[in-house]
Amino acid sequence: MNSQDSTTAVMEQTVAASPARGPMGKLRKALPWATKGGLAIVDQGLISGSNFLLGILLARWLVPEQYGAYALAFSLFLLLSFLYHSMLLEPMAVFSGSAYHKSLRGYLGALVWIHLAITALTIVCLGGAAGVAFLRGEGNGLPGALLGVTIASPCILLFWLARRAYYMELSPARAATGAFIYCVLLVSGLFLLYRRGLLSPLTAYELMATGALVTAAYLFANLRKVLSSQEPGPTAREAWRKHWGYGRWALASALATWIPYYMYYPLLSMWFGMAPAGQLRALMNLALPLEQSFTALSCLFLPYAARLWDEEGAKGSAMITRRLTLLFTVGAVVYWAAMVPLKMQVFHLLYGGKYLEVAYLIPLVALETTLWSAAFGPTIVLRAMEAPQLVFQARLAASALSLVVGLPLTFKYGLWGCVVGIVVTNAVGFVMCMALLRRRVSNRALLEPAGAESS
Repeated sequence: MNSQDSTTAVMEQTVAASPARGPMGKLRKALPWATKGGLAIVDQGLISGSNFLLGILLARWLVPEQYGAYALAFSLFLLLSFLYHSMLLEPMAVFSGSAYHKSLRGYLGALVWIHLAITALTIVCLGGAAGVAFLRGEGNGLPGALLGVTIASPCILLFWLARRAYYMELSPARAATGAFIYCVLLVSGLFLLYRRGLLSPLTAYELMATGALVTAAYLFANLRKVLSSQEPGPTAREAWRKHWGYGRWALASALATWIPYYMYYPLLSMWFGMAPAGQLRALMNLALPLEQSFTALSCLFLPYAARLWDEEGAKGSAMITRRLTLLFTVGAVVYWAAMVPLKMQVFHLLYGGKYLEVAYLIPLVALETTLWSAAFGPTIVLRAMEAPQLVFQARLAASALSLVVGLPLTFKYGLWGCVVGIVVTNAVGFVMCMALLRRRVSNRALLEPAGAESS
């Protein structure tokens, strides 16, 4: 156990041994979570910061068509990565805090086999798309971008697994160290490629693959010191059955998520060319720091919310829903309150004078991101309840509305219609998540003994 983990353990023992009454008690109780939450944000901030910088510099240094090819290839990778997240990472966060919390080391071994199967499928699908693009003789950088994302995808997914493994024990300190290594490798490599005139969508993805693979090796080498092994872990078949029972709904929800957010990249490139796809990516880049920070916090809160639902039921889940929704919403409002008034200066600074023609859409991006952030609270709690089917229902309703509203708007108005469609989708998604969560909590409250809340 490293010094950071030892410090955290001591803090947790102190909190457990001291009464949680009065200001000092509340402070002691909050301190370990503040420390871990801060480390989780540092971890995700380094990853998102390096990826954000990668996107910004590629937008500056590549022509719009090449940047559009990079964005389109990345949207296809995200579509397949939803399979990985839904069938492996999300169930892993839930079951590590419940069913397998005493056998994390053996559980991770079973997950590695699931990882290999999913990444093999990802390589086949992305490699096939790259082959088709090469055969068609696309001259806009798309074949190289698809080949690059095919090479990078197994390395990136392995890196994700290694980082998430530390969150099973609520130990984000080592994951943050790995994120720092990845950030240094990616940023230094990017400037080296640019100075030597070798930068392209293909080499950018190859750089991501190298950084992810090196960092994953470092993280796995130190993982045995962290994970508990009080009981034998499940076999890969047993783990897969449990993951499938949960993950099939999470996968359906993820696919429903891709439709209203990422379907616009291929649609814009098909209807208006590669450049508008690059413009959309340039807009969405500004939301990445917020998105990645909230994703980091969700990785930390999901196992905790699962334990709270298991131990305290409806009362605990209602409490954490209110707090998480407020946290994510206020965070988004503060972020965009600083960003929107300076939108033209930000675009000049980030893109060197490019994409100024779409800067007027930033307030709409701020609105859709705030709605999306608010939905984080109820979504985390629904997943912690092992009710991903309800998340799917909310996302399905949003996707259906996106197809009905977003497609015609995009076809007629281009990028403006696309962004308006995403705003409508996020509003519907938030309302649906809150309604389904209230119903789920009410049903649980009816089943709990009358004295459960006061015990």
